[in-house]
Amino acid sequence: MAFDGITVACLVHELKEQLLGGRIAKIAQPETDELLLTIKSPGGQKRLSISASASLPLVYLTESNKPSPMSAPNFCMLLRKHISSGRITDIYQPGLERIIHFTIEHLDELGDVCQKDLIVEIMGKHSNIIFCNTEDRIIDSIKHVPAQMSSVREVLPGREYFIPDTQNKSDPLTVKEAEFIEKLTEKPMPLSKAIYTSFTGVSPAAAEEICHLSGIDSSITPKELSEDVLRHLYNQFTFFFVSVKEEKFFPAIYYDGPEPKDFSALPLTHLSDYARKDFSSMSQVLETYYASKNALTRIRQKSADLRHVVHTALERSRKKYDLQFRQIRDTQNRDKYKIYGELINTYGYHLEEGAKKLEALNYYNNEMVSIPLDSTKTPQENAQRYFNKYNKQKRTYEALSKLIQDTKDDIAYLESISTSLNIAMTEDDLAEIKEELIHSGYMRKKVNHKKVHIKNKPLHYISNDGFHMYVGKNNLQNDELTFRFAVGNDWWFHVKNAPGSHVIVKTEGVDLPDRTFEEAARLAAYYSKARGGEKVEIDYVEKKHVKKPKGGKPGFVVYYTNYSLVIDSDISQIQEVK
Repeated sequence: MAFDGITVACLVHELKEQLLGGRIAKIAQPETDELLLTIKSPGGQKRLSISASASLPLVYLTESNKPSPMSAPNFCMLLRKHISSGRITDIYQPGLERIIHFTIEHLDELGDVCQKDLIVEIMGKHSNIIFCNTEDRIIDSIKHVPAQMSSVREVLPGREYFIPDTQNKSDPLTVKEAEFIEKLTEKPMPLSKAIYTSFTGVSPAAAEEICHLSGIDSSITPKELSEDVLRHLYNQFTFFFVSVKEEKFFPAIYYDGPEPKDFSALPLTHLSDYARKDFSSMSQVLETYYASKNALTRIRQKSADLRHVVHTALERSRKKYDLQFRQIRDTQNRDKYKIYGELINTYGYHLEEGAKKLEALNYYNNEMVSIPLDSTKTPQENAQRYFNKYNKQKRTYEALSKLIQDTKDDIAYLESISTSLNIAMTEDDLAEIKEELIHSGYMRKKVNHKKVHIKNKPLHYISNDGFHMYVGKNNLQNDELTFRFAVGNDWWFHVKNAPGSHVIVKTEGVDLPDRTFEEAARLAAYYSKARGGEKVEIDYVEKKHVKKPKGGKPGFVVYYTNYSLVIDSDISQIQEVK
């Protein structure tokens, strides 16, 4: 769920509990568009992070601190002048807008009690932090918005503060049935989009959830719905927002394996395929979610060069394979030329001089065949010409067969590295993959390059029956797990005919229960190119039957006796050991 009005409502409820009555002890501006307030509240000291970043606007309570610049920016100095030591008397959200008002009581220069409003607008690239007096006049803002930037509203000192109503949206907390139906039916678009574009503070995820709870296909248009169905949708809509009105929130993050896919302040039942983790506060959700997202984004950015190397090598190998395949296809009729030579030697004795073809019985299939001849050559010379052509194509076929297999191995190996890059979660993972690419010759070793000693461990899970399961994150780890860590009676799992991780289950000499076999297979499916599939075929065998071919690339193994099962790639119920 985006940072929508429901999330803001949950956050306001939390901030009221934590900060009301608290005094602002410190005001810092660590970034040009970010504030960090230290507040001494009845429940102890709290830190409130407020960011008006165009790319990632956020408000949440945090325990971490950030270094401030040596010289405080003007907006920070202004806030310190007015509200330092001020007491927070109210925190509220107008309607279901993505706006939080902090009312702060403080003493002016004459020692009189007065109030100011610190208004945080979480509106994507239009996000801002605005400081106003009690007459709704803007004292200053962290971002100035002149008329040249916005024709809707200027955000400048001295201007009147108001909430721009540019999208003609209704308040979902107060909307009546007739208005609800009218709003939706006038929009020729999918139902879920009609909902989130018609009502303030409703995100696409919330709209999808309302459709799901109503049992209505979110892709159909509102005009396709009968009046009874629309009435049912309205009832479900109002029921969904009862939790918001009653301030009953359930902060949670939804995970696809280790990757956070979405977060919410209310349950999202349409995301039942993802693992849900509940949190005690929305601040924890936001800090955890965006920290994880930022980490994944940072890793993907850092892996861009490695991905480019792998992608380029893959494209080259695939083009090479296509060329080799076309060349070997040209040799598929080579045996025909051998037969032609034999038939000319057998029947050519009665040919007239200058004959251009030989009609003969092919004694291999008892069919007549017409063999083209060079009229300037003798039968023996024509036969030798066909034998030479046969031998040339035979040599080409044999050479190309080996080259094609080598190219297929290269493609499979590079695809396995691509899968490893998708699995990579840390910089150590990327460093290990880079070492592998250098070792395999796909990247050049720098002159001053020293081999990196990386203390990087495979993924570790525990089955619901208590067995330890290990997953290699790249080919080097796969080899380490299979041939150095695992012993003969441990079980080895791998996706069938696709790149993926080796999964080892330590048996400690005990027979594995069926459930552990299934869980290990799910890990092998998830950490492979087949991730997301509902029916993934997995091979599994005791480790003693897995062999490393001589000269095989990292991660490549062979096995001849194995079991197979078909499983999904859902690992949400398997516990990872950190």
